[in-house]
Amino acid sequence: MKIAVLDDDPAHNELIAEVLSRAGHDPVLFERGEAALRDLRRQTFDLLLLDWNMPGLDGMAVLAQLKLIASPPPVLLITSRSEEADIVRGLGAGADDYVVKPIQPAVLEARVAALLRRSFPNAGREAGPEQFGRYEHRPGVPAIFLDGTPRELTAKELQLALALFRSGARALSRDYLLETVWGRNPDLETRTLDAHLSRLRNKLELRPENGFRLVTIYGFGYRLEPSLGLEGDIA
Repeated sequence: MKIAVLDDDPAHNELIAEVLSRAGHDPVLFERGEAALRDLRRQTFDLLLLDWNMPGLDGMAVLAQLKLIASPPPVLLITSRSEEADIVRGLGAGADDYVVKPIQPAVLEARVAALLRRSFPNAGREAGPEQFGRYEHRPGVPAIFLDGTPRELTAKELQLALALFRSGARALSRDYLLETVWGRNPDLETRTLDAHLSRLRNKLELRPENGFRLVTIYGFGYRLEPSLGLEGDIA
């Protein structure tokens, strides 16, 4: 998972990065709220670890700004404030969970894992078939099934399809999709992603009557939107 870490203390940032990297995640470190928000507006992160007390934009101000961006990640608030009223305030402002300083690496790793499981229940599911409305993915089969009929896909198209179906209608940035399918810092023409998604839209017939439509988010990326009433059928 790609995780943004915002803490003005470099030592805390490095400690958190070490914990996240050891757990197999990709941490991106920020020391100022303004810089973090610029990146959060341009690309998708799976989680934000957010310090409360910072110069400039503090944690509460960042939480308020997150509500205005296309793809806000879940937030784990990191705070030295352990009073009940402060914790209630942080959760009420939009944080999904919290960790009280001083940071205990094992507790932080467990809280991150628990929050990611709650936020992305379909992530990493390879043990059995996955159902997305009328669409189905069967492990080991290079296809997505529509009403039981296989729609054969290339390896890259299948990775894109699963990233979109598993996103839960979350907007995914172009950079996020490129890194997910082609690896970090891919050397590709800008039209490569668009061409793959165009073929995917046609092969899978991603139309409202089939339960999903692929929407372009101008200046950001793409979202696979379930048709009205389908959300409860996605498992």
